[in-house]
Formats: sequence, structure tokens, C-alpha cells
Amino acid sequence: MPPNVVRLAALADIHYAKNSQGQLASLFAQIAESADVLILAGDLTDYGQIDEARVLAKDLATVKIPIVAVLGNHDFESGQEKEISQTLLDVGVHMLDGDAWEHHGIGFAGVRGFCGGFGRGALGPWGEKIIKDFVHEAVQEALKLESALARLKSEHRVVLMHYSPIRATVEGESPEIFPFLGSSRLEEPLTRFDVTAVFHGHAHKGAPEGATQTGIPVFNVAHAVLQATYPDRPPFRLFEVHTGEAQDHTVTSIGDRSRWGRRSSDRADGEQQSRSASPPATSTSNSTST
Repeated sequence: MPPNVVRLAALADIHYAKNSQGQLASLFAQIAESADVLILAGDLTDYGQIDEARVLAKDLATVKIPIVAVLGNHDFESGQEKEISQTLLDVGVHMLDGDAWEHHGIGFAGVRGFCGGFGRGALGPWGEKIIKDFVHEAVQEALKLESALARLKSEHRVVLMHYSPIRATVEGESPEIFPFLGSSRLEEPLTRFDVTAVFHGHAHKGAPEGATQTGIPVFNVAHAVLQATYPDRPPFRLFEVHTGEAQDHTVTSIGDRSRWGRRSSDRADGEQQSRSASPPATSTSNSTST
């Protein structure tokens, strides 16, 4: 596997509580062995309390690969979202809220997102002021995402958010709550900036995969969804992005654990060492693109 392939592990809705110390330690260890970057797409805590964030921070401090994350609605429950973000920042997590971060040729943009519904059923800013304020929140999140994407200079742009930008990945939930699971307004910036892939959570009974109207892949990586959909795998998704080819904006889903192999940073180090000892060898992969 060439060193210009970057592996992304994605997970959401881990809902850490005060008694969750070590709960996902073995999973985080598997991720660190297999991926170059860990994406956490919101609902990191259960009740949005600083004590819960401290427990999570202790477990994440042992993960020796970069972590990029956004907050979810649960993280706002107790009004301590700023403290939660700072606690995770203190252990090296890149917390995004309309911000951008670049790593190994991939640009990451992140927002919480918001609700309001999809397509023709999306709520419009008409009538009472409280309805207009509600819609305004979704619009502001979309504008924050647009601003973050505009700051990225990399060819590959990956977006993480908590709420869904499309209806397809919330299918499986009760239709009555679809308007509270995401907003089509979040889709517009994705198309404008030709995003490589989108990761979100929030819809615990939703579908694992979907796509925007222009074909951008969207992945629901809520912990409960992954456990239900892939019961024979560890509950995280693993993807490869080919950063060496600017025109290749596909991501490859790695589903078979036996094919995960080493992460690209390890491969790069090993390749550099082997070059001085022997001629380079070639290899092939039979992975299927999503």
C-alpha cells in the first residue's frame, strides 16, 4: 500500500458517561493501529457534563494518532459545551466548529449542523419569530461550513458534522422525527466545494450510507448504526483516501479486518527503510470503491 493513501476511522454517538472510563479503550487501540486519523462526529458525552468529558479525555489521551471532532446535541445539554471542547483540546483533539484543519493532504471542515428537515419538507423562515430563529440556526451552521471549506487549500475535503445533510442516511428512523435529524441546508456547501466525503451521526436507527444529489458519499457512523449493520466488525468505519491523485475524489471503504494492514504513516516509514536495503517491490489491492 503506497504512503499517499491515508486511512480515516470514523465514529459518532459514543455518549461517554461519568462511569465510562476505559469503556472504548480497546476499540480506540484498534483504531490507532489501523488508521491515520480518527473522526468523531458528535455526541461525545451523554449529558453534556464536564465530568463526562474528562473521562473521555483520559481515554482519548492514549490514542497516538490525530483526532478531529465536532460536538453533538447531547454535548450542549448542560450548557458546558465550551468547557467540553477545551477539555478535549487539552489532550490534543482538533475540535471543529466552523473551523478547518489539514493533515497529510486532506482538509477537514466541521460543524455541529442543525435540524429543520429535507427537500420540499424543510421548514422555511416564515411566520412567528421563533420559527424564523429556528431556521436561522440551520442557515448559520451551513454558512459556518461554507466558510470552513473556503479556507481549505487541499484537493481532498472531508466534512464532519453531527446532524445529517441528507434524508437517505436517516431512513430507518420514525418518519415523524426526520425533521429533527438534519437539514438539507447543510448539503449546499458540500456541492459547491466538491467535498470528498461526509461523516455524521445522530440518527441511531438510520442507514449507514447515502449520497447527496451530486453523488457525494455521506456516511452515518453513529455507534448504534454500526453495531446493528456490521455485527461481525468492530463498531467503527475505516476508509482510504488516495491523496497522491488530485483528481481521484473517491473514498474506499475497508470492511474486511484481515485487509486493514498497517496505517499509511507506518507504511511510509517502512518503505523508506526498505529502499536503502533492497529494490522496491510492487503490490496490488482488490478493494472496492464506494
